[in-house]
Amino acid sequence: MSSGGPGQAGALSPTHVHGESLSVHGSTERLSPSAVNRILMEFLIYMGRAVLLLYPVYTTGYLGLSISWVLLCMVIITWWKKNRQWKDARIGTAIDFVDNESRVIDKELQSTLQMASWVNFSDVEKVDWVNKVLEQAWPFFGMFMEKLLRTIIQPAVRQSSQALKTFTFTKVHFGHVPLRITGMRALTHEVDQREVILDMKISYDGDVDIDADVKSPITAGVKGLKFQGMLRVILEPLIGQVPLVGGVTFFFIRRPTMQVNWTGTTNLLDSPAFSSLSEEAIMDIIASLMVLPNRMCFPLIDQVKMDQMRFPLPRGVVRVHLLEARDLMAKDTYMLGIVKGKSDPYATLRVGNRHYKSKTIKENLHPKWNEVYEFVVHEAPGQELELEVFDEDTDKDDFLGRFNIDFGEVKQEKEMDQWFTLEGAQTGEIHLKLQWLSLQMDSSLLKESDDGLACAMLAVYLDSASSLPKDQSEITQHQKHGRQAKEARLTKRTPNPNSFVEFSIDKDVQKSKTVYASKDPVWEEGFTFFVHNIKTQQLIVQVKEQDKKTPLGTLNLPLSRLFNISNMCLDQRFMLERSGATSQIKLKATLRILFEEKPPPKIILSSPPQPKTPQRNQRSSVPTPHPAALSAEATPAAQLPSPTGNGVDDYLVHRRGSFLASETCQSSPSTPNMRRYDSHSLLSENSIASSRFDLSDGASYPEALRKYQGSLGEIHLTVRYATLRNKLIILVNACRNLFPCNENGTDSYVRLYLLPDQSWRHRKKTHVKKRTVNPVFNDRFEFDVSLEEAKTRKLDVAVKNSRMFHTRERKDIGMVLINLNNLDLAKGITEWYELTLPGLKKSN
Repeated sequence: MSSGGPGQAGALSPTHVHGESLSVHGSTERLSPSAVNRILMEFLIYMGRAVLLLYPVYTTGYLGLSISWVLLCMVIITWWKKNRQWKDARIGTAIDFVDNESRVIDKELQSTLQMASWVNFSDVEKVDWVNKVLEQAWPFFGMFMEKLLRTIIQPAVRQSSQALKTFTFTKVHFGHVPLRITGMRALTHEVDQREVILDMKISYDGDVDIDADVKSPITAGVKGLKFQGMLRVILEPLIGQVPLVGGVTFFFIRRPTMQVNWTGTTNLLDSPAFSSLSEEAIMDIIASLMVLPNRMCFPLIDQVKMDQMRFPLPRGVVRVHLLEARDLMAKDTYMLGIVKGKSDPYATLRVGNRHYKSKTIKENLHPKWNEVYEFVVHEAPGQELELEVFDEDTDKDDFLGRFNIDFGEVKQEKEMDQWFTLEGAQTGEIHLKLQWLSLQMDSSLLKESDDGLACAMLAVYLDSASSLPKDQSEITQHQKHGRQAKEARLTKRTPNPNSFVEFSIDKDVQKSKTVYASKDPVWEEGFTFFVHNIKTQQLIVQVKEQDKKTPLGTLNLPLSRLFNISNMCLDQRFMLERSGATSQIKLKATLRILFEEKPPPKIILSSPPQPKTPQRNQRSSVPTPHPAALSAEATPAAQLPSPTGNGVDDYLVHRRGSFLASETCQSSPSTPNMRRYDSHSLLSENSIASSRFDLSDGASYPEALRKYQGSLGEIHLTVRYATLRNKLIILVNACRNLFPCNENGTDSYVRLYLLPDQSWRHRKKTHVKKRTVNPVFNDRFEFDVSLEEAKTRKLDVAVKNSRMFHTRERKDIGMVLINLNNLDLAKGITEWYELTLPGLKKSN
């Protein structure tokens, strides 16, 4: 017996063969005589093959023949082997077809004929009427694209490089074959009532004909284009007035596939060496615009702004533990395939534009990686984890299988730890542990770990910059006051800078797109970072020139500054250091704590009765047992603390399940007794209407209103309950002595909410009365609630100015909060109410 320590025994896992028994980890398995004969026969066959291969080589050398005979024999043997494999494959395909005729035909139709999605999936609809509309509108789409290429793309290409100053589109024609939608699915689960989500599978195989002069005599052209992908269209928020939709957002959840037929000088790109490079470059451009987290947004009403739609806060974070695999295919062979070896497996993980590669395990069909990756999830369901396993080789890596999973399943299960079968491979399974992490604002949930895992996530929305210096020399000139510096500014003319912004937290560096020839660039891009140590890490922002990559200004933002704010968010303009005297950058930084949610209980025996409240959003995640981890949507509205005590701010419930309603951003010192709300997050989440944006301290009261010491005015209301019709009736009669917003009076209107309902659907608004401080409205509003429920509600009334002093200032002139429980609703009441504003004390 050999003596060895426990570690040695565990590492080697020795087997002991005695007679016909095989001992593995203390268990005994008998080998039958047939199994022994089979092993010996395989060994003899391998030895025979080796002798057959080496004997001709030995004979050739022994007889002194030329090496050409050896090479000729090897070529003949290789050809015979390949030919034999081809024949075996044909025979195997024929046999498989006979045995599984229906399955093979269905598979071939899906892969070869690209069968429409509605044929294979019951929840996908056939939309021929949409394709007819696209066919009719296709010529006009071509006109739009031609104008877009000539007026926007062409100048941008010319500014991007000195070598492309003469770039010109000479021909733009999008052909006669329109884009087709092969299937459309409307999502009904995990979707809020105030939005419509459509997934469209688009396919385009068109006769595009585009020519361009790059630089004489170099020409470029595209003649023919194939494009396929899944496009998600979100119509949000739904409103009660024309056009019924506040904005349209669309994007690709995953990178689409594309094939381009190049013409002109660029037909060299059709060769295998260049085609993948060129198409990959084009896909990178598309991904930077329309693949998550990037979105194309079109607001349809004034209240919805571009920056409030392009970068909503993510749904959460998924932590992927890549543990191990088993029974992988053996791809490595030796001695011209005679001797089979193992594989050198590694895995690739992709979510959108994020791509990671694991370490390679040498010569192992049961590799153990034990690696952890973290991905930000912007859409669940929708976004998928795309995992592929390869065998690493010197020439081309061999495919060992793939596995895809929708993050919507992980969000629902909270935690998944199991083996998954690899697709596209004969054998192989992979062991993954998937954890859903919600984003919280509760600082007590912070748990920093020493194993390299993130404890928080930072979301940065880069808006714009202003008054950037043209170059580094202008910065030094600002620091000088001599005559030479003034003469240099008068004589030397430099163009406006081509600038981009570089964000970094330790080694994680991300760059924005480049804006050309502008001292006031607008980027409108979003970035996310994982945070490991809030106390020591900081966000470093550098505005740089594209060519020289010299800094035009810097900003250091310690993450502890965000952590110490109650809402963990800053939305403001920051002064740039080492830049111009008035150079600023506008961005929003939001910090969120990562909290590991536990799986919900599988069986719920009973639930306590809940008070009758309006239906909440359907995206809310299941609350966890830990009371500190309860998100706002899982907490009854009446239980939320109110800093003012009046309940106005108690019911701001966020649409997306991971965030509290008060997605707040602080841009100036907090107003006493007033909670801050982030207008960007609120609208992007579409839980509350735009009229609630004025609650944000990012928009302060106008200076004239802050300095005004008189009464803000009064409003005349009638409140009664119609018992026979079961409706609460509110009459907005008039206002008097309102605050004058200009010399002609005030353009005012009245907005109402029956709290806690304050979404687009529940918003009530009078018409606007212009140029008067004593408007008469006589508008009537009805709320469909029972009398008992009405007595538990509060009426939130606000008088607003339709013309704001400034775009970042509040529209409120005065507010009234009426507790309906204190009124005799059956008899009704008509009364004048004094208008006040939270945080502003007025005296008569």
